[in-house]
Amino acid sequence: MSQPDVERDIAAYFTSIHDESGSTPLGVGWNGKASQRIRFEQLCRIIDPAQPYSINDLGCGYGALHDFLIEGGSPPDYAGYDVSEAMIASARQYLTGRENILLGCSSKPDRVADYSVASGLFNVRMGRTDEDWLKFIIATLDEMNRFSSKAFSFNALTTYSDAEKMQPDLYYADPLFLFDHCKRHYSRNVALLHDYEIYDFTILVRK
Repeated sequence: MSQPDVERDIAAYFTSIHDESGSTPLGVGWNGKASQRIRFEQLCRIIDPAQPYSINDLGCGYGALHDFLIEGGSPPDYAGYDVSEAMIASARQYLTGRENILLGCSSKPDRVADYSVASGLFNVRMGRTDEDWLKFIIATLDEMNRFSSKAFSFNALTTYSDAEKMQPDLYYADPLFLFDHCKRHYSRNVALLHDYEIYDFTILVRK
């Protein structure tokens, strides 16, 4: 499995749903604002909003996370990255006039930030096998660790989902495996959040 092929397929998929639903939660693969917000709340537990901070948003879509971040106080030094050019174009329009914004059409950051987050990036497997998709996830987590000075967080669909509701085109990750991987490879300070009413989980890695 080559990284460029995966990025091409991800870009094509998210460009298509964006073209259909625009700059909305549906346009980035979520079923509504409520579930999108719940995920943002979990991911952003790594952030200390009382202090100025920088953040990398991987798979940023149209930049919706920035709305959530500015509710907490001063605008952060925000960098959003997405492999879909259509998404980045949408983010540029959506975030027009806001301060401290950097956007790039890329699969990984080009700077070290205090924090990095990835929401929904690992859900659609693009026809890959479980083994190949897990390799993609681990490679992405390696990059998030590399480009985060304080902490990073990510979410994924869970293998604890109800079997009758699981879809073959989606990837359901083992939360215990990824917790163990993060604990062994990135930090001793790792939290697994699996107590909110959505069929996914969030992992927080604090350095």
